[in-house]
Parts: sequence; C-alpha cells; structure tokens
Amino acid sequence: MTRFLSSLRDLLARLSTGQAAETLPTQWSQLLAALVGSYPADASTLMMVVDDGLQPVAVLGLDEEVRGRHFALQAHPRLAAIAAHPDVCRFPQDCELPDPFDGLLDEALTHVHDCLGVALRDGERLIGMLTLDALEPGRLATIDDDELLAAAGLLGTCLRLAWQLSDTRSRLNEALAPESSLPSHTPQWLSPAMRRLEESLALVAPTDMSVLLHGETGVGKELITRRLHELSSRSHAPLVRVNCATLPEALVESELFGHRRGAFSGAVRDHRGHFAMADGGTLMLDEIGELPLNLQPKLLRVLQEGEIQPLGSEKSVKIDVRVVAVTNRDLRAEVAAGRFREDLYHRLGVFPLEIPALRDRREDIALLAGHFLEDNRIRLGVANLRLDEAAERTLMNWHWPGNVRELEHTLGRAALRALGAQVPGSAETRRQSIVRIRAEHLELPDPDPASAPTETAPSTVSALPRADDTESDWRSLRDAVDDFQRQHIARALAAHNHNWAATARALQMNSGNLHRLAHRLALK
Repeated sequence: MTRFLSSLRDLLARLSTGQAAETLPTQWSQLLAALVGSYPADASTLMMVVDDGLQPVAVLGLDEEVRGRHFALQAHPRLAAIAAHPDVCRFPQDCELPDPFDGLLDEALTHVHDCLGVALRDGERLIGMLTLDALEPGRLATIDDDELLAAAGLLGTCLRLAWQLSDTRSRLNEALAPESSLPSHTPQWLSPAMRRLEESLALVAPTDMSVLLHGETGVGKELITRRLHELSSRSHAPLVRVNCATLPEALVESELFGHRRGAFSGAVRDHRGHFAMADGGTLMLDEIGELPLNLQPKLLRVLQEGEIQPLGSEKSVKIDVRVVAVTNRDLRAEVAAGRFREDLYHRLGVFPLEIPALRDRREDIALLAGHFLEDNRIRLGVANLRLDEAAERTLMNWHWPGNVRELEHTLGRAALRALGAQVPGSAETRRQSIVRIRAEHLELPDPDPASAPTETAPSTVSALPRADDTESDWRSLRDAVDDFQRQHIARALAAHNHNWAATARALQMNSGNLHRLAHRLALK
C-alpha cells in the first residue's frame, strides 16, 4: 500500500501541474504494478475511455507499442462484454470471442487461455477498464473477486481524479477562450521533444498568433496543424489547407484571395478563395517557402490589415483567419538569399515551432508502430498483428530519413508481406490468424555499424581456470546466469528511474519478456 500511495502522490502532483492523464505512462504503470503486479497474470492493462473505445495508459507484460493501439469496443467483443458487466467478468476457457491480446503476450504467438476484466465507472459512465490475461488455463482462478474489485476501485478512483483535474483545466481554458472545444485526448508521447512541443501547442493554441511550423518531410506537420486547430477557440470553424507549391503561379492570387466573375479570361463565376473559406477558422499555408516573391507583399497586407480584396472587386472584405504557415525549408536562409521577404517571415513566425525528426524522438517509435499496426490489422482483417523482437530492434536502429510517414508505409508494406508469407487462404482463415512481422519483412538496410551500441568484449583472462578452483566453488550454470541477469537488470532499472519500458529499450529486449523474466528472478 505504501508503494501505491507513493505512486498516487506522484501522479496527482504531475496532473496538478497541467499534464494530461494519458501522457503519464510511468506513473500509471507504477500504480498498476502496485495494485495487480503480484497477481499470477502474464499481462495486465489499465485503459482509459477515448472516443468510441479504449486506450491503454499502462501495460504490464506487453510491449510498449500496445499503448499506441486504440481498441474500439465494437471491434472487440470481449472488451464490450467487460464494459457491460457489473462485476468481475471472467471468460470460460472455451469462449469463442477473440481476445484483443491474442498473440501479443509472447514470441510463440500463443492464444490467451485465461482472461478477466473489470469495468471502471464514474457512476453509470464507463471511464476505463482493468484487464488481466494468462497463457495457462485456470491460472487466474485463484484471484479473489472481492480483492480484485477493491484494486479496480482504487484504479477507478485514480481515473476519476484524473478526469476531474482535466475537467478543471478545461473549464479554465473555456474561461479564457469560451468557444474552445478541446479534443477528447492528447497523444501519449514518451519523448521529451514531443512533450515540449505539446506544451508549446497548449500555450499558443488559445491565442490568435500566427504560427510557423518547421520540420523535415514526413514528420507530421499537417497532424500538428490539426491538433493546433483542435486546441484553439476556432475548432468549431473550418480548417482549410492549401499547398502553395501546387498552385499555378498565374492563379495563386485568385486561389488565395478569390475573384469576381469577369475578373480575367475564364472567370465565369465568383470564386471565394481559401482565405474566405477559412473565415473564422484556421488556414494552413503548406510549403509557404514556395510562394512566388511577387505575391508575398499581398499576403503580408492581408495579415496586417485583416482584409482581402478579390480580383475584379473594388471593395475589401474583412476576414478573421488564423494562419499556420508550414515549411521544410530554412526560411532564414531563404530571406538571406533574397527569395523570401523578411517582413513576411517575421509576420508569419510570431510563434515558431520546430517539429522534431523521428530519429530525435526514438522513444515514440513503439507508440507510433502500435498505432500503425492496429490500423493495418483492421485493414487486413486479421486477429492480431505484431512485431518480433528482431523487427523491433530494426525499427529502433533505423535512422528514418522519411520520418513518421516512412514508418507508416514501412509497416504497411511489411504487414502485407508477412500476411502473404504466413496466412495463405480464405478471409475466414485471416480473421483467426495472428501475424508476426519479422525483420526481413521490413526490408530496411542494416544500420550503420558506427551508430550501433558497442559491447565490451569479455575478458579472456576471466574465462581461464584458476589454480585454486575446487569442485565446491562451482554452481549450476543456470544459477550463475540468473545472478548475472538479476544484477544487470537491477542496475539498468536504477539507471532508468525504475521505468520498465525505458529499461527494456536499453537492454534491447521485448518489454513483455523483460516483465516475465523479472517475475522469474523475483525482481517484481
């Protein structure tokens, strides 16, 4: 209980500083481990209600990528059954309902044989779920239902407190921006770089400041723009995207500001233009560095005056638009080269934001992979889709020049290759299949050996027999290996502040396998 109270105090302290409940995986994992970590389960999850399904905020015995998956209730009948059950919902061994974690617990891709869950509620409202799974039939039968309900009640209370703190922050935001409509959840980013970006988005979103987003190709600039719009007071109004690089130079002014009928040859009717379409909302000017130099003063005037003058019109029209300019170019260098106006650069970049490259936020690769794997599982119609350990290492070691977009397409292709190699046959066969993506399915080149972690070669001297060795000095090899593993894992845990996910990554292990090994070595 002391461990639970300490974890709860840490969680509430972080929530009170404004962090979203979903973005505190370490604290939720500590709570989950404190309450159910001693149960004879191979895996357990704590999930929060998000949109029309459930999102894991803490997992034990499962890969970190599972937290990136979204489990829609209509697609997972076991989770729907737990959600409808008033107490502990246990499933018989011969239950034909597919388990959402089939194939995710170990490398053998075994099906779950023992499963139970408890719905977490705030009155009549479902707010989350606690699930426990085991690979051996009947292993969870020894768990006392009343004790489990008490643990679930404590976790439910924690979720309610998190919801209440989030609701309080939402009300404060509404007081500052009465028309705001905050999205239902925030990403569960693990990397410091993305957490800092989220903090900056939350800071600037309620304002009307122009934002300049800079990042490499494929980092997700459009998604960040959408998130900025969702967090703003303009979320009820349109988000309009225009790619400046694809606009014909002769029509850029018309496309942006509109025209009246007869303004030029071929103008057979009035055209509103993107600024008018985005009135009251947000306009994303993608690839702003491609805007022709001769049109940049007109854009500057619109930003300064808050009005547009359509081609062929004698009157200006007032508009209320928040501009988000997006580029993968270095606009400062473009200004220095005379290809971009300095005054426009400063007008657009009132609040500049840099989106980190994927290689600079490797902690998020597992979450992103889980999201894309779930998308592909649904698209391919299989029971489950997962990575083996070698594939996970390959993903973590690749430098991702194409960033998140490259990761998405790589996993999509790999899923299709794995399905073709492992599951020939009918659609019914697919629906019951657990598909494992191997490293060769990814078709990624071997990483640069210079960037790979180095290992110290074992000393040959220590392997030589000593003159004073006696028969009584020797133990079984298994005991010696266990002692080494116990000490090595303990040191790694201490170095990573007892964060199991970070420790698994440092040891280049599957997170689920690390948890099971820790249980066997009595480290948990």
